[in-house]
Amino acid sequence: MVTLNTQSLTVPVGIIRLFEFALTLITFSLVASEGHNGSSFWAWCMFTWCFCCFMTLLVITLEFTSLNGKLPISWDDFTTAFAMLSTLMLLAASVIYPTFFVHSSQPVRIAATVTSCVGFSLYSAEVGLTRARPGEISGFLSTVPGLLKVLEAFVACIIFISLNSNIYSRSPGLQWCVAVYSICFIVALLIIILTIGRLLSRIPFPLDKCLTGYNILAVLMYLTAVVIWPFYSFRRNPRPPTCNHCFWDSLVVVSCMTCINLIVYIVDTVYSVRLVFISPA
Repeated sequence: MVTLNTQSLTVPVGIIRLFEFALTLITFSLVASEGHNGSSFWAWCMFTWCFCCFMTLLVITLEFTSLNGKLPISWDDFTTAFAMLSTLMLLAASVIYPTFFVHSSQPVRIAATVTSCVGFSLYSAEVGLTRARPGEISGFLSTVPGLLKVLEAFVACIIFISLNSNIYSRSPGLQWCVAVYSICFIVALLIIILTIGRLLSRIPFPLDKCLTGYNILAVLMYLTAVVIWPFYSFRRNPRPPTCNHCFWDSLVVVSCMTCINLIVYIVDTVYSVRLVFISPA
């Protein structure tokens, strides 16, 4: 069995993280200089750049001072999950911000979009360098099922920032969809936290089979949401003629993200079934 040579990755990953910190700081500063916007999408983008900047600085500091080895967590799982999450968050911010807030006559916002896209590329490179490959010893979140769990939680976050309580509070069908999103998000987040905290090994039952069973249940739940959400959202609710990034567009975003998460859960289920029931044989 081949082990992951982390020492050979330390230098390039460290340099990448320095550039990640600089770019997210620059992006946050550029957008902040343009003033405040009350939109939830603007708040999401600002949170993304601030979160990635702060957490990257924290990772760099802990590794530079060697304090990461004294923390009671799986450091490899933590950094891999953070890199994956940052990649997805920056991808979303790099699409949402120019779509909603950038015009051709705003060079500062265009520059912020460019730096955000470059930051996304750097985090993607970090994920590619640190992800576990067949035959390597690494944490759960460095594997394909672990990265899929991060992706599932992230897509749910995009759904949450697109929800409007004035819409789903009137329909039990839409409330069921929100419950599906919430339950699956909580379970995915719990798995990530337990993994980083090195607590999965203490669970007194076969975790791999339980996760496979949960994935199947999540697929079934998301299947209902894929049908119910657009049915109740768009029934007798055509797009307003004056709509310009209005609530109707948010309904479309939720519908698309629901389909994407369904696909992710199906992939996760197939991968889990193959690992648990086919590979051992």
